[in-house]
Amino acid sequence: MSAEVAGAGLAHLVGLIRSLSACGRDSSQMCRSVTSSQAGADLTAVPGREHRPMPMLAETVDAVVGVDTHRDTHELEIAHPTGAVIATCTVPNTSDGFARALGWITQHAPGPRVVAAVEGTRSYGSALARALGGAGLVVLEAEQPTASERRGRGKTDAIDAHLAVLWALRLDPARLPTPRADGDREALRTLLCAREEITTAATGQINRLKALLRDGDDRDRALARGKFTDADLNTLARRRQPVGATRAQAVRHGEVRRLTVALREARRELKANHAALQGIVDELAPRLTDQPGIGPVSAAQAIVSFSHPGRCRSEAAFAALAGASPLEASSGPTTRHRLNRGGDRALNRALHIIAMIRMSRCPTTQAYVERRRAQGKSAREIRRCLKRYIARQLHRQLTAAMATPA
Repeated sequence: MSAEVAGAGLAHLVGLIRSLSACGRDSSQMCRSVTSSQAGADLTAVPGREHRPMPMLAETVDAVVGVDTHRDTHELEIAHPTGAVIATCTVPNTSDGFARALGWITQHAPGPRVVAAVEGTRSYGSALARALGGAGLVVLEAEQPTASERRGRGKTDAIDAHLAVLWALRLDPARLPTPRADGDREALRTLLCAREEITTAATGQINRLKALLRDGDDRDRALARGKFTDADLNTLARRRQPVGATRAQAVRHGEVRRLTVALREARRELKANHAALQGIVDELAPRLTDQPGIGPVSAAQAIVSFSHPGRCRSEAAFAALAGASPLEASSGPTTRHRLNRGGDRALNRALHIIAMIRMSRCPTTQAYVERRRAQGKSAREIRRCLKRYIARQLHRQLTAAMATPA
């Protein structure tokens, strides 16, 4: 019985070999291909196409300094391009500490080509990054380590400084993340932060004022239904307390007057903020606000995010920074893209405001919207396309206006 089974198995094997031979497959060639693949041969190489490994910063520098910044002290590590640690030190977050750090780097650097990867270049490490850059070092804006990078290492300042070194060594020398610019750009950022704070406070004051007016007479309730004009605020601020008012009425009257005065002051501050933004924007990027839908606030946000020529290597990178790059959202027979919900949301909001203004006021944009709607595009997809176009336009204009000699 076992002989019959063995014979059947042999016959099946012979038939399999014959079928493979009939299909033009040589068993010896199959063995050679399997052997070569097991030996590690490059099966993905394309004849006639040169494959170059991605360059790394480790190939172009003599040493890398990783810095983990804090409120009071900074942890520094200097390492070879191989990642081997040369020395570590801790300096205070003061001018004397920055001088000590520069002297320490000069003492331990094995060569003149030194790059510093600093965490928090717009936070606790801003002053140190400015001092290192002023001394001639190339300063990089280091990213904070992710959870996967920390896994199995623990959490100390020295570990974070070493992770900053390893992060920098893997970078492409042609795409280094340099810190955002200071000077006029920092002035714009400060004005935008102040405007956001004033607007948020004024919104809360308007809501409280309307709540108080809704408890008044018909005239007060009519004021609470609409937007407050300057005349309305002046009238409320000059209103006198009624004779024989109860304690609740007197408190309500005093609170209404206080909120009204605060709102008038907030509007004056916003007007002064608007004029300051317009002046700086006109100096940095002349005629940028002449474009439809671009006001001083949106232009200032675009300049703050753009920072300086070279921070975004292309207009596609700027669109990705703005969260305006298209993301594939296809499924089955449907081919479509959707909005990008990442990136700099403040810049994305500025693009959204520009797009909405153009859709309501610009004839060229309105014609484009009608043409895309006739092609079956939804309103969200049309806005995505417009924001991508606006990002391209802003990048080109800012690059041309803010370009400086190398």
